Amino acid sequence: MAAVSLRLGDLVWGKLGRYPPWPGKIVNPPKDLKKPRGKKCFFVKFFGTEDHAWIKVEQLKPYHAHKEEMIKINKGKRFQQAVDAVEEFLRRAKGKDQDLTIPESSTVKGVMAGPMAAFKWQPTVSEPVKDADPHFHHFLLSQTEKPAVCYQAITKKLKICEEETGSTSIQAADSTAVNGSITPTDKKIGFLGLGLMGSGIVSNLLKMGHTVTVWNRTAEKESFSRHLFCAYCEVEHRSRHQCDLFIQEGARLGRTPAEVVSTCDITFACVSDPKAAKDLVLGPSGVLQGIRPGKCYVDMSTVDADTVTELAQVIVSRGGRFLEAPVSGNQQLSNDGMLVILAAGDRGLYEDCSSCFQAMGKTSFFLGEVGNAAKMMLIVNMVQGSFMATIAEGLTLAQVTGQSQQTLLDILNQGQLASIFLDQKCQNILQGNFKPDFYLKYIQKDLRLAIALGDAVNHPTPMAAAANEGLQYGRISNILNFMAYLGLMLYLFT
Repeated sequence: MAAVSLRLGDLVWGKLGRYPPWPGKIVNPPKDLKKPRGKKCFFVKFFGTEDHAWIKVEQLKPYHAHKEEMIKINKGKRFQQAVDAVEEFLRRAKGKDQDLTIPESSTVKGVMAGPMAAFKWQPTVSEPVKDADPHFHHFLLSQTEKPAVCYQAITKKLKICEEETGSTSIQAADSTAVNGSITPTDKKIGFLGLGLMGSGIVSNLLKMGHTVTVWNRTAEKESFSRHLFCAYCEVEHRSRHQCDLFIQEGARLGRTPAEVVSTCDITFACVSDPKAAKDLVLGPSGVLQGIRPGKCYVDMSTVDADTVTELAQVIVSRGGRFLEAPVSGNQQLSNDGMLVILAAGDRGLYEDCSSCFQAMGKTSFFLGEVGNAAKMMLIVNMVQGSFMATIAEGLTLAQVTGQSQQTLLDILNQGQLASIFLDQKCQNILQGNFKPDFYLKYIQKDLRLAIALGDAVNHPTPMAAAANEGLQYGRISNILNFMAYLGLMLYLFT
């Protein structure tokens, strides 16, 4: 394409990674936002999403000259709404250059240019791209400038390779953060469990064009005291309302797990713990009742190897195919489609899930026989949980000794511990934002299972045990505070 001269105020089509070209306007960036080094780029605010990012010049096309082309290759309600927003803007502007001032905010400071440079514009005319991910702005605005090196793994493709270590083969699939548009499988997909992780996964499956049927447990009516306890102790509510939100986006609703499995080719599940995973499969109207020869079941829950092995055996005994695929990440990464997937079991099923894994994650690993992914996931979460317990302890020690917590974070971010994870978590703590990306009770569950895994092979895990004790102490303190609060409520209302 011949070089096109662009300037401030121009309407453009901007392309980023696997997202479809989107209409936007070149605007002035916030004063505190540095321009990325390297190739020439413009700061673009996108219509319909309120997202904004630095976009390289070769990833931009003039709006009017390419409008018809883009409308032909892109479909979806959100895309049409964005185009309508541009036309409304043009009607209001009436030939005058209307400024789209972007309000400065603390989140804008976090825009990172590092990953942008690796994205390639690869439009495919024959394969219309579905609606853009509604969590697109989370990906753009959740990065930090300092530890850009940590995103090298995201911005380059991983070569497909296999390494034999005993009975375990490891495969790193291509990073989907740099893939173009995803061609969704023609298989019918089912998904059971719409919690913190499941909701983001289903959203991305739908946005990438998959046919999805969902099911979620409906919360029963609870007493006043139960509601108080839930609000205080981070208990996750599951309701039919969550399903309704996805139905509006094109999902279908299943009445029971058995019905979902019987009507879908591949059914995924993501629930909280071993008991929930077993109940989902073995309980009334459960997964097992819908399994027939050829039906596929993928358990994405983080559980122990014994549990996943038992589930695999009962699924296969009915002629079904089984894959375990727990995910590493949190709610935000789930929303962004940037999870890391650890899979084990039926290799053919792993390959059949390719487009689904690309939609929900940046990388997937195949680890061999059933049980290996569960073990690896527990080890990963053990390291993460122990790390976060240490960071929390360090921040509190800095506070009580009169040291600046912000300075501590700055020092850590300049050293070998620098990471996106560290910066995000610490910034949330310093800003008083304690909205959970991952519930405390679940990381405790993973620590307990990891400790049990070590015990089973006579391998001590003292650091994980210490972290678990620290987290348990924190939960006990919360419960004691809650009991005092509940006593006050009872006193006031009786």
